[in-house]
Amino acid sequence: MNYKEYLTIAIPFVLSTVTQPLLGAVDTAVIGRLGDASYVGGVAIGTVIFNTMYWLFGFLRVGTSGFSSQSLGSGSEKEAHFAYFRPAVIAVCISAVFMLLQRPIIEGAFSLYAPDERVLQSANDYFDVLIWGAPFVLLGYVNLGWIMGRKLIKETMILQISTNVINIVLDILFVFYFDMGVKGVAYATLIAQSYGFVLGGWIILTHLSFKRLLLFKAEILNKAELKKIMGVNADLMIRTVCLLVMTNMFVARGNRFGVDILAANAILFQIQYIICYLFDGLSNASSIFAGRAIGAKNVSQFKETFHISNVMIAGLSVLLALLLALIPEPIVGLFTDIETVKRLCMDYMAWLILFPFTIGIGLVYYGIFTGATFTHPIRDSMVAALVVFLGAYFLFIPYFDNHGLWLAFILFSMTRSLYLYQAQKRLQERYFPSLTA
Repeated sequence: MNYKEYLTIAIPFVLSTVTQPLLGAVDTAVIGRLGDASYVGGVAIGTVIFNTMYWLFGFLRVGTSGFSSQSLGSGSEKEAHFAYFRPAVIAVCISAVFMLLQRPIIEGAFSLYAPDERVLQSANDYFDVLIWGAPFVLLGYVNLGWIMGRKLIKETMILQISTNVINIVLDILFVFYFDMGVKGVAYATLIAQSYGFVLGGWIILTHLSFKRLLLFKAEILNKAELKKIMGVNADLMIRTVCLLVMTNMFVARGNRFGVDILAANAILFQIQYIICYLFDGLSNASSIFAGRAIGAKNVSQFKETFHISNVMIAGLSVLLALLLALIPEPIVGLFTDIETVKRLCMDYMAWLILFPFTIGIGLVYYGIFTGATFTHPIRDSMVAALVVFLGAYFLFIPYFDNHGLWLAFILFSMTRSLYLYQAQKRLQERYFPSLTA
């Protein structure tokens, strides 16, 4: 393994994964051009509701990718089938529950956020359309995770980029040409989600044999193997719960500062998502190499995965911080033309400049640990980060208002990274004890 091989995998993943937050960014930018901050706030709250629902089960992608990459390293066709169909069964069940409980979900969210009437109406319009995309999203996670784990780079890029381009084009068409407002953004996303699910399913059909699946069907629901999957998934779910508690507290507290700050925080959070997904591209590459190294029991590749990942983290962090420091106003101007909101974004931009340095290791090492399917440290890092966030939240916000909120967020990110950095020794001891002997 060398830098060229790593970049051959990482660059396509960066290009494809960064299109994902561009969906939310384009949603925010399109709505931000309508001149009403309540629309931006409504879409922001609607987005957080769905993030809460779907991120909780993000293990369907991450866990599937880990098991898929390990099956690639071991060369087991049977395990490749199991890596897809076991989480697919879980995805179908979860999506059915979401659709059945849609009213309690939205009512509970509104009681938490307590938005004003205009924001509430926009958020409700957004939710009522997009809730029907639950099966497409969750099965899409499984599709994408399996495809990525098999190092199907071209297919991954086609799937993610084409899905997101369709969403962006429909956003612009429905909002600006058909004047559909917030519902137009929601319908654009729903159509794109459906398309992505169908395309991902077709890609998988070209690589898996359903005839062979019949031979393995008795083993798909093997209790011991399902317990192993759920053990990995339980750790990742706890991790996601911690992330969602932080995110929801951030949005809810920002809402109390008024509609303009809610809108400004929403825009800055969209930029933050783009930063995270850029690192996520590196994370996906590192996950594949870590999983393959462990599946093949290749010590040198395992060591190189950490070394190259660290170099890439440092380089990307510096690049992103420079961009945010040198051209903050043009970046924010892409999202809104509301002057009060733009000025507020500038007031808090310094926190985003710090963000890449605090989050890079946490995100990329997350990929390494999930590729190894060693997820206890991921869970523990997020629990520790949430404890730090809560302490900072109650300590600093009374004195520094929204700056205190952003400080708590930065400390949350920093704790994730520091914890996983020191946990790499435990990962080595688990799979390659000779490295720490």
